[in-house]
This record gives sequence, structure tokens and C-alpha cells, in this order.
Amino acid sequence: MHRRSNPVLDADWPDPDAIRAEGAFWMIASSFHRAPGLPVLRSEDLVTWEHVTNALPALPPQDHYALPRRGSGVWAPSLREHAGTYYIVYPDPDHGILVLSAPHPAGPWSAPWTLLPGRGLIDPCPVWDEDGRAYLVHGWARSRAGVKNRLTLVEVTPDLTAPLGAGEVIIDGDALGMTTLEGPKAYRHDGWTWIYAPAGGVATGHQVVFRAPDVHGPYEHRIVLEQGDSDVNGPHQGALVEDEDGSRWFLHFQDRGVFGRVVHVQPVTMGEDGWPRMGEPIDDVRGRPVALVPVDEDGGEYTEPIRSDDFSATVLHPRWHWQANPQPGWSRLAGDGRLRLAFAPSPRGDLRDHGAVLGQQIPGRPSTWEVELTLPGLGPDQEVGPDAERAGLIVLGRNYAWAGLERSPAGVRLVARTMAADQADEVEVAAVDLSADPRRETSVHLRLDVDAAGRIGITGAGRTLLTQWQAMEGHWIGAEIGLFAAGAGPVREDLSARAASFGPVQVRREGRDA
Repeated sequence: MHRRSNPVLDADWPDPDAIRAEGAFWMIASSFHRAPGLPVLRSEDLVTWEHVTNALPALPPQDHYALPRRGSGVWAPSLREHAGTYYIVYPDPDHGILVLSAPHPAGPWSAPWTLLPGRGLIDPCPVWDEDGRAYLVHGWARSRAGVKNRLTLVEVTPDLTAPLGAGEVIIDGDALGMTTLEGPKAYRHDGWTWIYAPAGGVATGHQVVFRAPDVHGPYEHRIVLEQGDSDVNGPHQGALVEDEDGSRWFLHFQDRGVFGRVVHVQPVTMGEDGWPRMGEPIDDVRGRPVALVPVDEDGGEYTEPIRSDDFSATVLHPRWHWQANPQPGWSRLAGDGRLRLAFAPSPRGDLRDHGAVLGQQIPGRPSTWEVELTLPGLGPDQEVGPDAERAGLIVLGRNYAWAGLERSPAGVRLVARTMAADQADEVEVAAVDLSADPRRETSVHLRLDVDAAGRIGITGAGRTLLTQWQAMEGHWIGAEIGLFAAGAGPVREDLSARAASFGPVQVRREGRDA
């Protein structure tokens, strides 16, 4: 038996839920405002994961999410199987609780339907009782509903298409002296209904387990996992799974700020009193997170889902996502090793409002990102408008920094700019004139380095453009690294308008390909 270090997914995979099915473990995570959303990952051992697909190509309502709605969209989802059908149940805190179904965890997934409309309903999880009846447990977001810190139970049809009655509060965190009780994951086993839920806040809380013989309660509870003297804050919500040998494991996240919510795995045993024990013991009831997880085979160094892309496919790999529902003309892949991005309109010039940023999570360990960017030459019938066209490599969060090429009537420049969280305008930190002829094709090789603290350095054309710039997390998510092109438009579906061209993206984490 070998051991691998926690976290097992050292990047932003918030609010994980997981099941074992089809001979493997399958995990989903929150995706918030980004599209495609609802990432689906697969693992043989809970340690090495592959990003297989995204269950949600675009967020409904389509027009509402045509703009980046940061902090909204897909919050903590759940993944379950019942009667041969797989279900993802997810909350949109501004619209309600929605459901998708599929014959297999890898899909194809259905279009989502609304199970419970309303604002502030969050963190849903279905559970089927032995008598065939189905229920949904969910929490509440005070920002939308005016209440939180309570868990509600609603009976629903077994196929999760409609409610069968009004909701009832089955656990009141206020009455128990808890704060921010949320993220419930419900299970039926050993004759009990079990609800695993975090309380106390994302970075400061702990895991609580509730149990009752009847799904309606009354429930007793215990705190089973907390930070203790470990460096794993939270630890926050997750999923209970069982491997093929019958051993139980708990996946949960830890908030790492700029790197987002990273995933850990804890061993779970059942005590003689029938309650679960997680991690390594603090006392007879509580555990703290473990640093090492046993695995059957030596997988070598830490790995994570692949981030490099040679752009040899004709569709985007699941690792990429947009900041809003994509339009058909935003990108083109011809399978020739180049990604074309249209100069999509960015009316305010603030790239936090720009839906056409194609991004990935920043890995939680130091990484290097390299790409070649080309602004194509212009023909005699193509005008150089008064509004600059720009394209490049961006680090995006509550603040952002980017470096790349900018074309204006004055020519083509290599530039780097930053935008602070509280600023209204970008600050230019570097500029190099490359050509006085704006019609000339211009290329540059860009390199972006991320250190262990999330500080950024960018170089291009052999020049240092940005150094020691501190990235910030986004709204409920970690920072992202992305590609973008922005201009006055218009964007045509056939991408016949001007487009920036990106060569293969090469990502290395601490000197190794990623």
C-alpha cells in the first residue's frame, strides 16, 4: 500500500459530491456562472482524477446568463443514481432547484428541468427511502431568502420531476447553537437516515453528521471532523463513498483563497456506537484531516486533470469554460493546432464583464503557462477602427491582469495592464511598440508564471511585462487563467470577422507537464 498527499485535487473544485458507479468513482462540483458547467470527473482510486465531461452546456435562463453573473449560477450540486438513472440536482440561488438525468455518469445528460422554483433554495440532495418514496433535503441562502442555517425536507416524485407537498424544517441550526448550517448530503443505510453537513462557515467550520430512524426526524448529531491542529481549514462540505472492498471515504473541500476550494479525502470507520469516525482521532468522537491517503499503486508525483491543450480537436476540451453562456461565433477550432477567438464586444472595457474569456482554474501548486498569440494581418477591405482590438493571456478574479497584443490606428503594441478590485479603469504597467503598421500580422510568445502564493509574472518577446503581481480569488471561486480577444465586434457565427489566433497552450506544474 502506497500513500499520496492530500489534497488529492489541488485546484478549485468547489462543493464536491461523489458516488461509486460503473466501476469507478464519479465526482461533480459547483461551476457558478461559468459555461459549460457541472464538471464531471472520474477516478479509479479517489486520488487520480480525469475531467470527463460537463453536464450543463449552458445555464438557463439562456439570456440571463449571456453576461457573467458572478456569484450566481450553479451552486453546490448532488449526484445520485436511482433505478438505473443518474441524476444531478443543482441549485441556482436566483431561480430554484433544477435536475438533469442521464443513463451513465459520463452522459449524455438531459436538458435541466425545474423541480422547485424560488429564490434562496440551495444545496439540494435527494434521498430515496426503502418504501420507494423520495425526498429532497436543501438549505437556504440568506442573501436571497432572508433565512439560513436550517435544513428543509420536501417529498418529491421518485423521478424528481415534481414536489408532492410543502417543505418542513427538519434541522434548525439556530436551535442547536450552530451557524451557517448548509451543504447537506443525505443517505439511507443501516436503517437510518444520515445527513452529512458542514456548519460554521467555509474557512472556519467543521463537519457535522445527523441521524434519525425516520427521514422526518428527530435528528441527533455529532461533530465528526474539524481542523484541530492541522493546516486544513474548514473542513467543508463533501461526499461519503464506499469502495469495492467496503471501505468508506469522505471527500471534502478546503478553502485555499486564490487557489479556490481544493479537494481532500478522509478515511471513515464506524465506531462501536454506530457513528462514523473521520480522519485521524482528536478524541473518541472527532477527527482531524489526514495528510496522506493510502492508494493501491504508486502513482508517482501528484497529478491533476490535464490542462495543456494542443488544439488538435475540433471542439473545446472539457477543461475550458467561458465566463457566460457562449455565442456560436466566439471561437473556432479547425483541428490545425490553433484556436481562433473573435474580437467579441467588451462595452465597458472591464474584462470581469467579458463573457468571452476562455478560462481554467489555477493549479494549487506553482505553474507555468505558455502560448503563442497572433494578430492576423488585415486586407485592403478591412478597416482599422478607432476602438482598439486586444487579445492575450489573463489572470482573472476580483482583480485581474493581462498581457498581449493591442491593435489601434497607431499600430500594434505588446502591453500589460492590471485592474484592482476597487478600480474602474485598467492601469498600464508595460508597453512595447512592435509595429507602426496596424495592418501587419504580429505574433508574440507569452509566458505566465504562478508561484506558491498566487503571485504572477508575465514575459513576452523576451521582455518582463509583469512581476510579483498578487492575484485574488473570484466570487466563490479561485482565480483563473484564460485566453481572450476583445474589440468592437460584431461577432458572426461563421467567425468570418477578424479573430485572434492562439497556438497550443503548454502548462507545466513545478517543471512537469500538466
